[in-house]
Amino acid sequence: MPSFDTVSDLNWVEIKNALDQANKEITTRFDFKGSDSRVELNEKDKTMTVFADDDFKLGQVDDVLLNKFAKRSVDSRSIEKGKPEKIGGDKMKRVDTLKEGLETELAKKVVKLLKESKLKVSGSIQGTSVRVTGDKKDNLQAAMALIKKDITELPLQFNNFRD
Repeated sequence: MPSFDTVSDLNWVEIKNALDQANKEITTRFDFKGSDSRVELNEKDKTMTVFADDDFKLGQVDDVLLNKFAKRSVDSRSIEKGKPEKIGGDKMKRVDTLKEGLETELAKKVVKLLKESKLKVSGSIQGTSVRVTGDKKDNLQAAMALIKKDITELPLQFNNFRD
């Protein structure tokens, strides 16, 4: 029976490369001269910590970071920005979460969307992904298009396409 999995995966190699490039640009830019602005990645906790001297520089670091993410094809929708906090003096810190996998609410939304679409496909939640099965490949391709169009909270990928 034809099927595919709907997932939201992060390309950690590209994320590391983007952060390295952003840190490199921050150290060489004139407007960051003498500041302690940087971005650190914690892959285990799926977080990145942004450090800057003040709110303005925090915004500038964000601009550099989003620019590097765009060049490396990392979707910015997978970043959930945290709340900026002061860490001694005027220095600022913000912990951003990198979202990977479909959360239960979003997975339920995908399954509900498939049921309401009247397509001859069915969806089942499998951990952090949704497996979509159907009779024909055409129905599965229509389901992919529907999911891509209606679910915009996270970047979605389709893998394990079986015929």
